[in-house]
Amino acid sequence: MKPITLLITSVWLAGMWSHATAAQPYTLDQLLSLALQGNKGVQAVAAGVEAARAGVTTAGAYPNPEVEYTSGRVSPRVPSATSGTGQTVSITQRLDLPSQRYLRQEIARKTVSATIAGQDQFTAELVARVKHGYYETLRRQAEFEAAQEDLAVTQQLYDRAQVRVDVGEAPRYEAIRVSTELLNAQKNSHSSLLRANQAKSFLRQQVGDILPASFAIAGTMGDVPPLAPLNSLREIMLSTNPELTQYRMELQRAGVAVDYQRSLRLPSIALKATSNRDPEVRDTQFGVVMTIPLWDRNRGPINEASASAMRVRYALEAREFELTQQLDSAYQQSQIASSQVEALESGIVRQAESALRVAEAAYRYGERGIIDYLDAQRALRTARNDLIAAQFDLQVATIEIQRLLANSSTGNKP
Repeated sequence: MKPITLLITSVWLAGMWSHATAAQPYTLDQLLSLALQGNKGVQAVAAGVEAARAGVTTAGAYPNPEVEYTSGRVSPRVPSATSGTGQTVSITQRLDLPSQRYLRQEIARKTVSATIAGQDQFTAELVARVKHGYYETLRRQAEFEAAQEDLAVTQQLYDRAQVRVDVGEAPRYEAIRVSTELLNAQKNSHSSLLRANQAKSFLRQQVGDILPASFAIAGTMGDVPPLAPLNSLREIMLSTNPELTQYRMELQRAGVAVDYQRSLRLPSIALKATSNRDPEVRDTQFGVVMTIPLWDRNRGPINEASASAMRVRYALEAREFELTQQLDSAYQQSQIASSQVEALESGIVRQAESALRVAEAAYRYGERGIIDYLDAQRALRTARNDLIAAQFDLQVATIEIQRLLANSSTGNKP
């Protein structure tokens, strides 16, 4: 007998899959373009760059003059003096030392460079996440299609076994065994569809709400470009990785900040003009105001800036080591996955397909039992899923290498 729930589930799965693939498919390049347009994080880091550029304008601004005005009643203390209103107006203009002004602007420029490097780092990570989601979706869709194919084959096998049991050519155990396998195939198909939808949700999360909720993707796992030697990749990563570039810019900014704090130990100068008016006398004076760093030699800010520079230097060295280890690991993973793909494509999957055809023919002519046929089908399913997983692992390793190099084409062999 055929359980009604199996038929209902099959129809439901087919309906969900056809609805999921009805939309216009997107290629990887289209998804990356949409992500760079619609991802809110891209807009946020772009605003951060604009804020850093505004800081350059702030650093180059001249100090505003200070104007002071006082007025009061003048009362005579001798009979000959005149009473009335006294007024005082003073203007003070602080002057920037050229060296201090240059260092302050240089700090702002280094901040812009570090912020742009951070923007490049965010973009590289976003591209890697979109690629990961894209290939994850392809993987889950391939697994679902394979599960649907297994379900169709198992359904045919179940129908055939049921007929053989009904006419008395096979024991009832055979139908029960195939029915169990059919339930398992439907369970795998259902789980594969849910994983495919979950992968699509992750992909849309990375791209942004600019991507429609119901979308499909086009493409295949495909081949990965050949990699350059590991030593060459290390040199490229150390020179082009935007995260390391950001650390280097921050280190340069910290060094300039130390010089700026040291320059603040120099006396500061301001020009001052004062005009006093009372009923009898008008007095105008010009002078210079100098702040002498006698008690406060700015030791605290200098030591703080020096410690920050050392902290950034150690962080840069630690990050260089960490990224080098990540590159080595990704490179080794790429080699492992490549060898697995080659082995599965060239031998294991083909052998499993041949074994299934032989077992099917033997079962049809009564030379083998249903168990042998189901075992051959299960072996092919495992080999095919292993191939899909190995292809995905190869793409993931390549994506990681490209992210570390921050260039989608740098991993190609020159």
